[in-house]
Amino acid sequence: MNLGKIVKIKTGVFAKPIPDGSISYLHAKHFDELGNLVSLPTPELEEDQLVAKHLLRSGDVLFAAKGARNFATVYTSEIPAVASTTFFVLSCDKSQLLPEYLAWKLNHPSTLNLLQRSAIGSSLVSIPKMLLEDIEITIPSIEKQLLVIEINRLSKKENNLRTRITELRQEKIRQQIAGAVK
Repeated sequence: MNLGKIVKIKTGVFAKPIPDGSISYLHAKHFDELGNLVSLPTPELEEDQLVAKHLLRSGDVLFAAKGARNFATVYTSEIPAVASTTFFVLSCDKSQLLPEYLAWKLNHPSTLNLLQRSAIGSSLVSIPKMLLEDIEITIPSIEKQLLVIEINRLSKKENNLRTRITELRQEKIRQQIAGAVK
């Protein structure tokens, strides 16, 4: 089934930041290479009719569609924020499609490769909304979606542990070398 038939897709908002705002304005730079929110930016927008219409809800899926780094992530914060025009905001019926599963599916290499091959632009590459809407997605049962989400979570945890082990080994080697030189 086409993604556009099962989720609501809207673009992020273009707004002019102000000092001392009350709402955070999310850009791709606020996320790490895996799509994890590093930290919420300083609130730099005031709530008006446009901003209120685009406030993110916990469970919205953000898809970074502009630039060289495309990723999907689930917004889980309760802090008021809106997404910039870098993102598409996808809302789904959680009784049929879990946001974490949708983000996993969009981040899958085959999905990203398909989207990136059809991206437009030369200096600022962009994935058009229509292309995202046309992506074919199968929706397994909620139970299977939960299994995929858990396997993905454990895989990320394993990768983080491997990275940490490598860092600790390197530190131990540096200390041994430093001790041998003294």
